[in-house]
Amino acid sequence: MPIVQVELLEGRTHEQLAKMVKDITDVIVEDAGAAREAVHVILREMPKDHYSVGGVLKSDQ
Repeated sequence: MPIVQVELLEGRTHEQLAKMVKDITDVIVEDAGAAREAVHVILREMPKDHYSVGGVLKSDQ
């Protein structure tokens, strides 16, 4: 049972997230030979003020 975890900043639409999990699932099915119903994708969205690059919060950029 493949489990894929994706961490990303909040702000994408439902449609974007749905396409992302479908595309990720398609790749795992094709490349790893996993059954589609066995592929689990976990999305972890975080607020922009909970992530920084170079000491600057993404919410301040």
